[in-house]
Formats: sequence, structure tokens, C-alpha cells
Amino acid sequence: MAAKSLSLDEELICSVCCEIFKDPVILPCSHSFCRSCVQQYWDQKSSRECPVCRRRSSMENPPVNLVLQNIIESYFKQKSQSEAVEKTESPEKSESRCSVHGEKLLFFCEDDQEVLCVVCQTSKKHRNHQLCPAEEAALDIKEQLKTMLKPIKEKLEKFNEAKKQCEETAKHIKNQAQHTEKLIKEEFEKLHQFLRDDEEARLAALREEEEQKSQRMKEKIENISKNISTLSDRIRDTEEDLNNEDTKFLMTFKSTQPCRAQCEVQNPEVLSGVLIDVAKHLGSLSFRVWEKMLHIVSYTPVTLDPNTAHPKLSVSDDLTSVRDTGVKKQLPDNTERFYRCVNVLGSEGFTSGKHSWEVEVGNKPKWTVGVVKESINRKGNISYSPENGFWVVILRNGNEYKACSSPLKYLTLKKKPQRIRVQLDYDRRKVSFFNPTDMSHIYTFTDTFTEKLFPFFSPCLNEDGTNPGAMKICPVKVSVTVNEM
Repeated sequence: MAAKSLSLDEELICSVCCEIFKDPVILPCSHSFCRSCVQQYWDQKSSRECPVCRRRSSMENPPVNLVLQNIIESYFKQKSQSEAVEKTESPEKSESRCSVHGEKLLFFCEDDQEVLCVVCQTSKKHRNHQLCPAEEAALDIKEQLKTMLKPIKEKLEKFNEAKKQCEETAKHIKNQAQHTEKLIKEEFEKLHQFLRDDEEARLAALREEEEQKSQRMKEKIENISKNISTLSDRIRDTEEDLNNEDTKFLMTFKSTQPCRAQCEVQNPEVLSGVLIDVAKHLGSLSFRVWEKMLHIVSYTPVTLDPNTAHPKLSVSDDLTSVRDTGVKKQLPDNTERFYRCVNVLGSEGFTSGKHSWEVEVGNKPKWTVGVVKESINRKGNISYSPENGFWVVILRNGNEYKACSSPLKYLTLKKKPQRIRVQLDYDRRKVSFFNPTDMSHIYTFTDTFTEKLFPFFSPCLNEDGTNPGAMKICPVKVSVTVNEM
């Protein structure tokens, strides 16, 4: 059946284009061609001759070969019906076929990157081209695509991981914002409560002063009223005497004169200090309230940056202390965060000037404290040295104090410090360490600083429970100095 179909296909092929006839015409010599093929051939030859037998034709427009045209139409119709039946009866076995010849696509042209049937491979278009079986070409190309697909899949995996990290970071940002908002509200509530309490205390003092001075004025008014009453009575009695006739007046005058003389009272005194001391209550009120607030607020010269803290570290809400929890929290692996070592940085860096802070280390057997440059390695293993951007002092095994210089320097301390004072003089290129109890010197680094420096802290691991406790940045006393303008 296939051989018969192949034979019929060959009978329906134009000898010029090697394709199935399109608009077939017949020449006087009985040879048939596509109208466009024979016309193009004649244009090239400048003469009307048969492309096969070279016989000249007198017809400028050769007639359509109706018989051949009908055969071609019938062929395509039958082929379409046959293919439809095959697809209906066995869709899983249906094969792709040539859209031009209707034959199975068996070959692949490597030059044109096209799939061909047995008829296409003999056409002029693909003559002398590199052909291979379609299955073999598909296998090779699939392997190439698999090779090309591998890095794309790897990149997709990276993007999926990046998306996951971004989603986790977005969730962390929301949690951070909510927690920070809660702490801000709590801090302001403390300040609001202080102001409310201070306001009430000042209003109570005002009311007490008002009550005391009002009572004083009340007593003064009562005393004056008594004197007014006494004087009024004496005046009335005296006026009555004056209205008596002369003999009676003279008879009573001698007995009443001494009494009247004793009724004299002192003139009323003008009281001082009885008005409300407005200046005491309102004078520099805002400043005095603010000055009083210094006793309830705390100031530390350095605060910790939780975004740099290793996931095992716990930073206090006030950002002044840090400890190792031994449990690795799920936190974003942002570029600022330490990944391998349990470290944390101060939130503010320095590029000039003098700066100092004290760190309470207590009886911890291990800790590290000092300053580091901004560009230190935060993701891999760390080697403490000035060459790597670390100017730090460490304690190990409870009594081994070392300055991480080059080479490493062992330190001998007379007393075990409970606190370490760090002093940075950026301009003079010095980082010094002291015991603040007696200000005894521990060690000083002298180096050249080329970038921003940050306070550095490590409470070290507490995996076996032998290094508990936190490192805490100590607050400093705040005072107010008023300078005359």
C-alpha cells in the first residue's frame, strides 16, 4: 500500500520544482508542469520550449490539465480522509506527515533545520544537503537541549530560593516593625506616665499653696472683721454719749473715758508673701521637667545593631546587651549579618574623633571586644588580626587574656576586670583598652584606619553551659550644664 502511494505521489510531481503540481498546465508535447514553473522556465530561456523534451510551443498561455487537476484534488481528499480515520482509530499511533506531500516525515535536513518526507529529500531545495534520520536528529537535539536546560534549571532554582528568602525577609520586616512599634509605644508610655505624674504633682503643689495662703487670708480677714466690729461698737457708744445732755454726759464721761482709751487697736498690717508664687510653678517649667527626666532615662554611647547579630544571639530590647542562646533562629541572611561566628556590631560607625564605651563582661570565661572595619568578612570563618580589620582583645578559658595583634600577644592582668573600657581615637590611630575600676591600662593598638570602624562584641558560644551570661554596654551618667549666652 505504501509502495502504491509512493508511486502515485511520484506521478503527481512536477519535474521542475519536484513538488506536487499546483495549477497544472499541459503543453502540446503532452508534458505537464505547474503554471508558475513553466512560465518561470520560459522567462529564463527567452523561448517557449518544453523543459523535458525541448519541443517548442506556440501557446503563450498553455491550458489547464483538467484531468491531472482532478486527480490531484481527489488524491488530497482521499489522503485527508485516510489520515482522519487513522487518527480516530488509533490516535496514539498517529504520525506527523508532510504538509505538502502527505507522507511520513522521516528525515531531518541539518542545513535548513527542517523535517522532510521521502519526496522532500529528492527536491531541488534540499539537494546536496546534509540529511539524517529524524529519530537520530531528534535524539541529538534533545541531548543538546537537555544540556542547555541544566543551567537554566539551576538558575530557576536560585531564583526560587531568592524568592523564598525575600518572602521570609518581608515577613521578618513586618515582625520587626510590629515589635519595634510595641517597644516605641511602651517607651513613650513611660514618658507620658512620668509627665502625667509630674503634672499631677505640680498641680497638687499649686493647690496646696493656694489652700495655705487662702487659709492665711481667711484668718486675716476674720481678725480684721473682729477689729471692725469692736471699733464700730465703740464708735456707736461714744456717739450715744455725745448725744446725751451736758450734765448726764459729764456724769458718765469720767467713768467711761478709761474704758474707751483701752479700746484702741493697732492699725491693720499689710501681709507679704501671700500671693501664689507663679514664678516657682511656671519659671523654666519645660527645662525643669526635662532635667528631672534625666533621672528616669538611660543613655549608652553605643547601641547594638540586631541586623548584624548571628542567629544564635539574643539582643535585648533596649539594644544594650547580648547573649548566646544556643538556638539558631530563622532570620534573613542579609549581607550585614554574621553567619558563622556569634558576633554583633554597634549600630553606629566612626570615621573621625574620639569615642569610648564600657562593656560589662562579669565572670564570663570567654568574650571578645574591640573595634572592626566595616568591610570585614561576616559570612565565613574569622581570623582576628589588624590585617583582617580586627582590633580586639579576647578572653579564653577564664584567665587567658590576649591582644589579637600580629603576632598574638598574651596579656598579664593584675585584676580580673568585670568591665572593659574601649577608647577609640580615630585621628591619632589608636584603640586602647582599660579596666575602668582603676583605669589600669590593658593594651593599645596603633594602626592606620582607612574606613569606617564599628564597635565589636562577641559573648562567645555557651553550648556546654560553661559560658552563660550576657555582655552589656554600660550606661553613662548624663548631666546638664547651663552656659550663659
